[in-house]
Amino acid sequence: MIAYNPREWFSQITRFHKADTVRQLAPTMIILAAVTAIVVILEHYFIHVKADGRLSKMSVMYGFLGFVISLLLVFRTNTAYERWWEGRKLWGALVNCSRNLAIKVNAVLGNVHETSRQRLIEHIIHFPYALKNHLRNVTTMNEQELAELFKMVDFKNKKHIPLQISQSFYEELLKLHREGKINGEQLLIINQEAQQWMEICGACERIRNTPIPYSYSTFLKKFIFIYVITMPFIYGPVLMYFAIPLVVFIFYVLASLEIIAEEIENPFGTDANDLPLDEISKNIRNAVELISNSPHHAG
Repeated sequence: MIAYNPREWFSQITRFHKADTVRQLAPTMIILAAVTAIVVILEHYFIHVKADGRLSKMSVMYGFLGFVISLLLVFRTNTAYERWWEGRKLWGALVNCSRNLAIKVNAVLGNVHETSRQRLIEHIIHFPYALKNHLRNVTTMNEQELAELFKMVDFKNKKHIPLQISQSFYEELLKLHREGKINGEQLLIINQEAQQWMEICGACERIRNTPIPYSYSTFLKKFIFIYVITMPFIYGPVLMYFAIPLVVFIFYVLASLEIIAEEIENPFGTDANDLPLDEISKNIRNAVELISNSPHHAG
């Protein structure tokens, strides 16, 4: 995710990063400018199309079509942003859940059951990293943060590591309960946060696995393409060569909104505008380690 100061207007206007839509659309914009120039030349020098009242009425019609497209793009962008924001809220809930879970484990087990406490703390630390990789479909699990986890959890497979971490955490809790190290009330207290792991994971999977309907996405792209590619025939006789920057700019605006929506509708990837999952996971690790290293007493 790109960090920036929203109050610095000039720096944002003059800044071009690798995710900027100008870079992605530049080849298409050049082709569109050439097509518009050809149409203008043909209409003016060969076909001799005049800017009469009929073209003026068609240009008004194109204005209404542009308004319709803008409404569709507003809906498209809002829907994508809602998915992005929901993903951020879920990971914010994971931060709070991890902190509360670490506090409870630290308070309940304390120094009396140091080995068991440390094992549960390690589960809490590694779950965000496992969830991050799971949402990104990373199965190699080569990260340094997960190296120690393989020593603790006997993974049956690498298909759903967060699920297996959650299962291992519960197995450890039940083992402590059977051994009399924690009572039923303490088990229920810890369970209030532990059960949120799979709820957060399931909600993130729903966002990742449910893209915008294909028909809606393809219809919007076709609508934009037809609208832009026919603009030179309408505005060429009226604006002459001024139609070239106009057509290119309108295409840039419409296509950029669609590209941005496509990028943020799955916020768990590694694109520039996706959620900073690596940073959030690291912050969770630092907070949990801080709680774990603080003075604690047996429950």
